[in-house]
Amino acid sequence: MLKKVTLTNVNTSKSFDVVVDTDDDDRAILGAGKAPNESVVVTDVDGIDEAVHRVTTPLPGTEESAIFFGGLARCLERNISAVKSMELLASRLKTPRYRGAVADIAHHILNGDKLSDCFAMHPDLFKEDVVALIRAGEESGQVHVVFRQIANSQRKSQRVLKKLKSGLIYPAIVLVLAVVVTIVMSFTLVPAISQLYGAMNATLPFATVMMMKFSQILIHQPYLAAIPFLGLYFLFRYWSRIYSIPRVQIFLTRLPTVGNIIRKSAAMVSFRTLALLLQSNVRIVTALEISSKSSNHVEFEGFFIAVRDHIVDGLSLPESFLMESHRLGPDGRTVASVVQMAGETGGVNEMLEEIAFDYEEDLDLIAGQIDKILEPVVLVFLAIIVGFLVYAIYGPIFNLSKVILPKKPGGKVPTAQRAAP
Repeated sequence: MLKKVTLTNVNTSKSFDVVVDTDDDDRAILGAGKAPNESVVVTDVDGIDEAVHRVTTPLPGTEESAIFFGGLARCLERNISAVKSMELLASRLKTPRYRGAVADIAHHILNGDKLSDCFAMHPDLFKEDVVALIRAGEESGQVHVVFRQIANSQRKSQRVLKKLKSGLIYPAIVLVLAVVVTIVMSFTLVPAISQLYGAMNATLPFATVMMMKFSQILIHQPYLAAIPFLGLYFLFRYWSRIYSIPRVQIFLTRLPTVGNIIRKSAAMVSFRTLALLLQSNVRIVTALEISSKSSNHVEFEGFFIAVRDHIVDGLSLPESFLMESHRLGPDGRTVASVVQMAGETGGVNEMLEEIAFDYEEDLDLIAGQIDKILEPVVLVFLAIIVGFLVYAIYGPIFNLSKVILPKKPGGKVPTAQRAAP
């Protein structure tokens, strides 16, 4: 349930609304980050308003999570209580879901629940690797250190992923413009040429027939023109859910350039998670299980699970990496050799962090050139769209002479229809 919290400054009388995803008024006030000089009014958001708000509100992201954990670490380092830290950080959060989760965590802490158990109640925001790190921090008495590590790790990953996303803006704009041009031509130019070609009873190419049928569908059912835009909207908004499908992950990994980016991104996140877990003294079997889920990729999940099974059978970590290195693609042999070196010299945590750093540098380099890398793909896509439209519209023109100047059975044009010299 959503709650709208209206905060009014008692000094300036200015008000603004904050939406919190919770079913309790007190938690809504806490999640809104009420300041001492503000009065508050809480109202329910339900029915159609709630549905519209949930669809249009941005989903929680890694950037917001990094802000939360970084601020929490800073407060705990200065001996501020966990509940007070949550109250101070609530005003910095942007999404209703995160505000509601923080308010709920603070409420359960006041009731005496463990910090890690409170975070575990929100698995959609705090995954198993984060909860395991918090548990390890509680056992060692270094929760603030763990929070700092989580924030730094998420900031590093977010920096690279943000560059990759910014590089995809140009292809996305081209895709949208191609859809817009096709729809506009279907409503304007295609009906005109349909009348022209239809009056001449000419045999039309297959591409022209397809274009004319598509135009007729849009003219008689214009609401169908919104389907491509709705499809693109839901694709971008719910991409994380679509990407979680194993077949989609495998298909994208097999694509040139895109597959390399996806593989390196999954490797960077998973190896950095494994390094943090081992550094926090989490059991290696548990750390491998958690790292498999944090990778968010079915092939890397299979790799870490296979390594875990080998360790359970009595093999060492370097031996297990060497046996399963083929699952990591072209970089598998290099990664296995680095882990073998770590097994001989010690410092597995540092070597895993070094592997993650190498992947991060590779992704950073790719992110800086992704627009140039994808430019040939975009040009090919545009050439296909433009070529299809040009052929569909102008292709029949080359056959009009057969209709305007029909030949006699003998193959000669009638004298009356011959052009004068």
